[in-house]
Amino acid sequence: MIKRPGTIERIDAAFAVHPAVALVGPRQCGKTTLARMYASKEGDATFFDLERTMDQRRLEAPEQALAPLRGLVVIDEVQRAPSLFEALRVLLDRPGADARFLLLGSASPRLLRNTSETLAGRVGIVDLAGFDMTETPSQDWRTLWERGGFPRSYLARSASASALWRENFIRTFLERDIPQLGIGVPAESLRRFWTMIAHYHGQIWNASEFARAMGTSEGTARRYLDILQGAYMVRALTPWHENIRKRQVKSPKIYVRDSGLLHALLELASFGAIAGHPKIGASFEGFAIEQLLSCFNTRSASFWATHGGAELDLLVNCAGRRYGFECKYGDAPGATRAMHSAVESLGLERLWVVYPGDEPYALTERISVLPVGSVPAHVRRMRNMALPRSPGS
Repeated sequence: MIKRPGTIERIDAAFAVHPAVALVGPRQCGKTTLARMYASKEGDATFFDLERTMDQRRLEAPEQALAPLRGLVVIDEVQRAPSLFEALRVLLDRPGADARFLLLGSASPRLLRNTSETLAGRVGIVDLAGFDMTETPSQDWRTLWERGGFPRSYLARSASASALWRENFIRTFLERDIPQLGIGVPAESLRRFWTMIAHYHGQIWNASEFARAMGTSEGTARRYLDILQGAYMVRALTPWHENIRKRQVKSPKIYVRDSGLLHALLELASFGAIAGHPKIGASFEGFAIEQLLSCFNTRSASFWATHGGAELDLLVNCAGRRYGFECKYGDAPGATRAMHSAVESLGLERLWVVYPGDEPYALTERISVLPVGSVPAHVRRMRNMALPRSPGS
């Protein structure tokens, strides 16, 4: 079993502020296992799984069932019982309440709406994806890249077993999970759209182009994108705008968030197939960006590009300073004119070129090359350096 200390720390931090925490993410990303890990360190806990008929019946009168409980109460698949949220609001507002509620839910518009409307100010939200490089051995990053972070895919006995699991996951997600989330979209249409995103992975979103290819309207294409974004399957990375004399790109870049699902949608069942595919560079870029975002644990990240060709894959603000990242699949990347332009135009403190090699090296005073396997330790050092020092330290 792979421990997930970073997420457990985020749950602890949320519980320090709120009486309830919602752990939200796609199905099969490890929410239930993580909740049991958390409960084991807390001591006694009460579990409800709303996919079990018995637990559904136990919660038909939620206030009666939950009011007497003390300690940690875990409710899994909470989005299946919208009526629970009103009862939870009453319970969370009780003076001197001894129970803390950990709510597990698959990402869905219904869950997020109920949480924001009914439990506003009472619940902290912790996002969970699959495994990342902070949780897996650094030397195994190629396996993580090839198979993605979903636990059963990453931990599969063989590459073929992992590929089969991912194909079945995609089918189940489209045919079972999407309808259960209350979204009425034909599974085959959404699969075609998702596959198109895989082929456009790392490129600028163009709603009209997708609409023409799908034979539908731009509004429908945007709706499909919103569905996959909300389900944590696709990332639309927002563009950064700077007040400079350059025409800048204003549309997001789109990525399939999990590299293993990207490879499944592209029908790449082995690392050899990935290595020979034209999308290998884009695949590595998306993988590296997801690892960086996970390590920084930030929502304020973007990319930057101009119509003249200058670009930056990822721009992150840390302690009031701007840092840039370029992701290059190559043996020994060098500094380019676009990198120099990004450093000067955006006022970057540093720019790192993330690559699949093993040795870090400097290119210029403010541009350096960073092995992807070193990303977690490097970001950890950056964040520690940004922490304010206590008096006398």
